[in-house]
This record gives sequence, structure tokens and C-alpha cells, in this order.
Amino acid sequence: MLTIGAHMSIAGGIARTADNVVKMDANTMQIFSRNPRGSNYRNYEQEEIDAFQETRRRHGFGPLLAHAPYTMNLASGNEKTYEFACMVIREDLARMDALGIENLVFHPGSHTGIGVEAGMEHIARGLNQAVAQTQNITVLLETMSGKGTEIGASFEELKRIREGLRFPEKIGICLDTCHVFAAGYDIVHNLDGVLEEFDRTLGLGLLRAVHLNDSMMPLGSRKDRHAVIGEGEIGLDALLGVLTHPALKNLPFYLETPFDEEGHRKEIAMLREKLGIQ
Repeated sequence: MLTIGAHMSIAGGIARTADNVVKMDANTMQIFSRNPRGSNYRNYEQEEIDAFQETRRRHGFGPLLAHAPYTMNLASGNEKTYEFACMVIREDLARMDALGIENLVFHPGSHTGIGVEAGMEHIARGLNQAVAQTQNITVLLETMSGKGTEIGASFEELKRIREGLRFPEKIGICLDTCHVFAAGYDIVHNLDGVLEEFDRTLGLGLLRAVHLNDSMMPLGSRKDRHAVIGEGEIGLDALLGVLTHPALKNLPFYLETPFDEEGHRKEIAMLREKLGIQ
């Protein structure tokens, strides 16, 4: 069964968001763990939480994904920025775990001048103060495009971050198709080779989710510009290949394409039609 959803707004509350997932014929979703450009978050009343849990249970949702805010930079050398990031990852892991959300993904961060090695050390230290062995939630490092001083554009960097962790078993990977393509991994002409390299470096068992996005920019551009499925440099055929690849097809897929919920509904319907899935 294809597990596919999109990034959803929770402005109307988490229970209504789950209802919207059902209306768009999806069976999973990604939400922000808090305001993506700030620090605020919403606490839910138990009645709303119960309604949310009932909807996801009744409709058989696959693993849900929370996305940490873009303002969180665990690789930063700025003390205040780093302290804020440590607080956010610690709080949001606890909050999302309490909601029963299976995975929380975050951009590893940008070292902003202190260097890759120091940046990776900061990321590992920040995760070590936040991740508890008793939590059910898994933290996912996202593959990045490599713009500026961004960390995580290579599988090797993600591996080295995990090597510095106290509980590496709590840390998985989210593969973003736009990002890996922009980072130079040719998933259009050599998806098998890219996945073989991932397996050698990290192990395919660590792959827990896929952000399914086309790319406005060409291979190796190091620029993070998402495009509608089939309207970018990756193309529809290659992305259908990602959806059906034996190593990936059982993972949950999340669209982050530049659409609203109605656009995502049509995008999901198109993908199901192309794959011959009702």
C-alpha cells in the first residue's frame, strides 16, 4: 500500500488537519512542530487530541512526521541561536512524542563560519541533550542541498553526526529528493547507485521517510528550490521510480511541493493514477 501525504497546515487545529488528510485521499501527513519562522506553539485540549487520534486510527494513517522550525540551527556557533535550538528540539521531541507522532525531522543546520567539524559537534551535542531513550519518537536528519554553510548534503556528513550520538538508534534519515538531486546525487539516471551509496555509508535500514519533491534547479546546483511533481529537473518518470523502488516503496512519502491542500489532493490523485492505485 502506498503511504503518501503532504505538508499540512494546522492553523485550524490538529483534529481538523487530520480530517483534511482524509478529504484529500491521503493516509499520512507532515506538520510543523511549532511556528516554522518563530518560537510559538499551540497546546491542544484533550478533546481535540482524542478526536485527532480517533481519525488517524479509524482511517489507518501511516507514520506521521513533524518538521522542526526553520529557525532552529543546531550547528550554529552563535550562543543564543544554539541555546534556542537546543530548547526547541528538546521541547518539540517531548511534545510530538506525547501526541504519538512517530518521527520528527529537522535540517541539521548551517555552521555559519565555525566549520563543518565544529558544526557537526554542535548538532550531536544538541541531540544528546534532547533525545531520551524512553521516547518512542525517532529523530530524522534530513538530506540537504548544501547551500552556503549547510551541513548534511553528503551521506558521509550524516553518518558522522550519528557517530557522535549517545543513542544513535533513535536517529534515522529522511531523504528529500529535491535536496539530494541538488546536492549532486543523480536519482534521475542512477537511483540504484545513489541508494547503494546510501546503504554503504549509512545503511538503508536508517531510512524512515521520503520528502517527494521535484527540483526547479539542475543536478548539483546546491540550491533548494522545490517544484511541482513532473514540472522540474527531476521529472515525473524519475519520481515514479522513487515511489516504486524496492528499497523505498514501503516508506511514507510526504509532498512539500508549492501547492495548497487542494493542489496536493490533485497531485496525490495523479500519482495514484500513474501507479495504477485506487
